[in-house]
Amino acid sequence: MFNTLIKINCHSKNKFLKLIAGNLLEKLYCCEINCADMDKSVLFAHHGRGCTIVASKICENVVIFQNVSIGANLKYNKTSNEWENVGNPIIAKNVIIADGAKILGPIVIGENSVIGAGAIITKNIPANSVAYGVNQFKPKDKNYDLIFNPNMINPQKIIQANKKLVNEFNKHQVNV
Repeated sequence: MFNTLIKINCHSKNKFLKLIAGNLLEKLYCCEINCADMDKSVLFAHHGRGCTIVASKICENVVIFQNVSIGANLKYNKTSNEWENVGNPIIAKNVIIADGAKILGPIVIGENSVIGAGAIITKNIPANSVAYGVNQFKPKDKNYDLIFNPNMINPQKIIQANKKLVNEFNKHQVNV
């Protein structure tokens, strides 16, 4: 149902259907999406729960995880009586945006970049970068995909790894 609502909300020409889909996304998934130009290949992990997406453009093959905010970073100059920093982000192709990231302002996130969990980004990020913290970035290692790859890990491997971690943790707790 989520993917159907996204398609209607973001790509339908029917304003009434868009309104209904937008309301259902907000009510069922706490997800608000208002993007002037969003490619149909954009993926939302975990049904985009808690996301607020107000972007100028989101390009091909972008993956957005839960609790992500993309939007404005406006400020009003009381001296000139003018709004400054007007505009919303552009997310280039093949960008991964991890849990809780905030991307704000009239900025561009370069293609093939990863925005780390909890990052706050208010400045342009070059292509092929890993962004983290507050406006920090470094080159992305070409030998690794971070957070997402179409060939995703089998959930059973994650469950096994977690059991192993818990067992190791429990052993050390007994010895403390």
